[in-house]
Amino acid sequence: MYIKRDNDERIELVSREETPECREYLAADSPELLAFLMEGQVGRSAARFQASDLAFVRVLEDVIELLMDKGVISFTDLPEPAQEKVMERQTLRRRLNGLQLVTGSDDEDGVI
Repeated sequence: MYIKRDNDERIELVSREETPECREYLAADSPELLAFLMEGQVGRSAARFQASDLAFVRVLEDVIELLMDKGVISFTDLPEPAQEKVMERQTLRRRLNGLQLVTGSDDEDGVI
């Protein structure tokens, strides 16, 4: 594998073939190269996990709302910090939905 290093001598770019940018050769099983490649994998995995967390938060919001609508739990059954978070999320969602109504128009001049 051929690499390019940054000003701090860390691997910045990797290529299977030598290129004008990637001139330094490192063995494919080099610990330094493997660490660099794993950083990218960990970052992608962390991003997928974070996206999953955000989607799961929405599911939990929906479950809490459903349980309250069906009378299984009441809002006051939730601990106070949870009540505050639920109220904050509801406020944010209402604001976001209100913004989408204004900016989401198909009208070319933006008038609803």
